[in-house]
Amino acid sequence: MAESVDRSKPYPHVGVIGAGAWGTALALAAAQAGRRVTLWARESAVVGQIRNAGENALFLPGVKLPLAIEATDDLAAAAEADALLVVVPAQHLRASLRALRAAPGTPLVLCAKGVERASGRLLTEILRDEAPDCEAAILSGPSFARDVARGLPTAVTIAARMAVALRLQATLGHAAFRPYASDDLTGVALGGAAKNVYAIACGIVDGMGLGESARAALIARSFAELTRLGEALGARPETLMGLSGLGDLVLTATSPTSRNFRFGRALGQGAGLAALETPGQPLAEGVETAPALVTRARSEHVELPVAEAVAAVLDGSLPLDAALLRLMSRPLKPE
Repeated sequence: MAESVDRSKPYPHVGVIGAGAWGTALALAAAQAGRRVTLWARESAVVGQIRNAGENALFLPGVKLPLAIEATDDLAAAAEADALLVVVPAQHLRASLRALRAAPGTPLVLCAKGVERASGRLLTEILRDEAPDCEAAILSGPSFARDVARGLPTAVTIAARMAVALRLQATLGHAAFRPYASDDLTGVALGGAAKNVYAIACGIVDGMGLGESARAALIARSFAELTRLGEALGARPETLMGLSGLGDLVLTATSPTSRNFRFGRALGQGAGLAALETPGQPLAEGVETAPALVTRARSEHVELPVAEAVAAVLDGSLPLDAALLRLMSRPLKPE
């Protein structure tokens, strides 16, 4: 029997943990939906910019932020919100959740994408490890921060226990930002993580000048890999076919706006990893996710040829030409 839920009852106060471009854009979306928003930033300069100029000039320049967004560097104050959007890099999520100390029952909505490199665990699994008394949730889908900040039409998936997902849907949804509710946390977490690895692969194909046909084939085979691993982990096929799976893969693997696609394209054009590193800035998310995704798949006895090739290219054990040859010389078989 479906749960009885008051769909019209949003969470009135939203805390956003992390004031990078994506965190700031989500804070703006929540404010546009009529919520009071507390935006936590680690950088005191960002807090000062938002308070004094109504703009996050460091991470999202040129976007004016409304007074409904209150910036703070006090993590405890932000954690008092009714629902929390946790927008921190995947490899720092575990430590961030330990520091957050959210009250039991608080919805914690993961808004990053990745797999923990040290353990191979999905972000939703880390959330259950570190905050088992909170309501686990995740937001993912085909979305760029600047599109959301500009009010361009965007659709995403929010997964949680369905009663919570519906309230979060009411909390964040407005005319230009359309969240779809789901209770398949595993599927949403996996789709958001894996697509970054495959976007690097597609960027490499583009950088090597291999053509649109090759990229289309690679996207299709990448989605087949994602589907196989999803089945092993218990994700639902319809989730992987939706916004947070196929939708996000298509966007990230085809757009030069995607950091992972641009990273792969630079590799394909001959840039070395060292040349792509920027002091103080993390590499594209797929760099950390690729080896973790492969490790997790092997533990489930699932073969991911494309992801394995990306991981080998990134660790320097496989040259690009050899990676292409490996994929193209695999035995022919039914699709």
